[in-house]
Amino acid sequence: MTRPVVVYSSRYCGFCSRALRLLDAKGVQPEIIGVDGDRELRREMENRSGRHTVPQVFIGDHHVGGYDDLQALEAAGKLDPLLAD
Repeated sequence: MTRPVVVYSSRYCGFCSRALRLLDAKGVQPEIIGVDGDRELRREMENRSGRHTVPQVFIGDHHVGGYDDLQALEAAGKLDPLLAD
């Protein structure tokens, strides 16, 4: 069982696609919140993460950050423990 994962994403974002592929390889099916053209959702993402770029990844209540941050956790062997509950 994994913690709930939320990814704020955009359809045409290569880093979003990479983040989703990495999570898929881990067997994680995140809730994807598309911010394309939705100012309210983008504002929600910015307020929650403090960042304005996509993707923004949350595992449980923990803000991971973007794809580079997610990949760094994976490379350090810290992503699996964070996903586990």
